[in-house]
Amino acid sequence: MTGRFLLGYDEPSGRALYLGVFHAISAFNNAGFALWPDNLMRFVTDPWICLTIAAAVIAGGLGFPVVLELLRTWRRPSRWSVLTRITVAVTAALLVIGIMVFLITEWHNPKTLGRLDDPGKLLAAFFPAVMPRTAGFNSIDVAGTYSTSWLATDLLMFIGGGSRGTAGGIKVTTPGMPAFVVWSDGTVGLSTGITADTTPAGQILLVLLMFIGRTGPLTLGSALALKDRTRRYQVAEERVIVG
Repeated sequence: MTGRFLLGYDEPSGRALYLGVFHAISAFNNAGFALWPDNLMRFVTDPWICLTIAAAVIAGGLGFPVVLELLRTWRRPSRWSVLTRITVAVTAALLVIGIMVFLITEWHNPKTLGRLDDPGKLLAAFFPAVMPRTAGFNSIDVAGTYSTSWLATDLLMFIGGGSRGTAGGIKVTTPGMPAFVVWSDGTVGLSTGITADTTPAGQILLVLLMFIGRTGPLTLGSALALKDRTRRYQVAEERVIVG
């Protein structure tokens, strides 16, 4: 950012260095303090400023345990802990959801994205999807956004960032843990309305398939084959920081 302020905005070297250091610290600590009356609205289409600040906000909001683990094993996701996997997955999902909400709701809003070109709209939608993690920077007029965007912002602010980081909120592991539990242990059944028209034999077959699918072929096979044998394995367990 110092280089951008120096070369792109003709700031004196001392002033450029001060602006770069100040906003880097403010972003990483999710403080959201800017040194202009309009916060960062004047840089709404400047990727050098917006993406750098967003990256610092995300890094600070992931949580120090996750950041340190990613620095060591970022090339080997298979070795990530459950905490890191949940934090990264939920953070990415929230970013995608936030971007889509802002793009859909604000695309034609003349007070926010409507006055920008398409690349500018993408950047301007990405930035507010990151900032409600308790950072507080804004590159568009928050008062000019629609109520749907306000609701999305409130939800993102409520969730916040990762555990043991600089972001606030209830932390991404809090909604992430129930979501992963449902993913690994939930079932669903949908019908097009033909179940009642199937023959009794077909209905019995459906019942058997649902039962076998719920208990699991391996579980059923183990119950039949092992009986009272001592279990020779132990399921891995890990403690996850919540809140």
